[in-house]
Amino acid sequence: MQQRVKVAIIGSGNIGTDLMIKILRHGQYLEMGAMVGIDPASDGLARAESLGVPTTADGIEGLLAMQDVDAIKIAFDATSAGAHRHHSALLEARGIKVIDMTPAAIGPYVVPPINLDEHLDAPNINMVTCGGQATIPMVAAVAQVAKVHYAEIVASIASKSAGPGTRANIDEFTETTAKAIEVCGGATRGKAIIVLNPAEPPLLMRDSIFVLSEPADQAAIAASVEEMALAVQRYVPGYRLKQQVQFEEIPADAPLNVPGIGPVSGLKTSIYLEVEGAAHYLPAYAGNLDIMTSAAKACAERLAETRLLAATA
Repeated sequence: MQQRVKVAIIGSGNIGTDLMIKILRHGQYLEMGAMVGIDPASDGLARAESLGVPTTADGIEGLLAMQDVDAIKIAFDATSAGAHRHHSALLEARGIKVIDMTPAAIGPYVVPPINLDEHLDAPNINMVTCGGQATIPMVAAVAQVAKVHYAEIVASIASKSAGPGTRANIDEFTETTAKAIEVCGGATRGKAIIVLNPAEPPLLMRDSIFVLSEPADQAAIAASVEEMALAVQRYVPGYRLKQQVQFEEIPADAPLNVPGIGPVSGLKTSIYLEVEGAAHYLPAYAGNLDIMTSAAKACAERLAETRLLAATA
């Protein structure tokens, strides 16, 4: 029988519930140990209980008071940036690895195909944002070929897929994503914009990435982008390029003025993505939420695999 590592999910809202279902259906090295919420009437807690997952409506304190809490080795936090700071301190004190799905960014930013293995020993890793998980791999793909001066991303999501947590954290979303574009994506300067699209019927998540780099081989950049898209598709099947990568040469005599950098010439690369959710719990148009839960699960699977391998070494 496959050995598994027990995990807890803190936050019984849409993201936490979708993540729970992913783990129950497709967990390779993961086993649900607890679903934690603060609303006894939440659908997430009710579903967890019906599926045989231990639950508590008493928040982080309820989790730490559970009889089998010592068996939990990884905890996902799907609450808010403010609450996470409190949660992280308590969990780390118990030796529980923390995967932060809020914009709190206490631990290092992690985007699975870029830098996951570099941070396996970190007590807390941050999943950036939905827009970051979708777009930063593309910035990094360009950076693998050429020095990136500036990268700007626009994440457009269905208004219906933006819950209270997303709306309350929009400032943190833009700041965290912009910083992670630089730290993980390799850009000298990054900028992030989020658009809540009220269209009916709701549209799939769409992402536009604009990268200004040094002059480079366009075919090599296109190949790098396509290879990176395939890497993301391994854990987010609905992640896809909407069209071929577009290029525009910016001549030295007509440079673009980049705030914080100044006049820059080179190569502008434009990449357009669509993210369709797997519809495990959330609707297919909520690709922004699906990519977060999928990326977090991918990180936890790697953490659990590493732990199990170490235990049998």
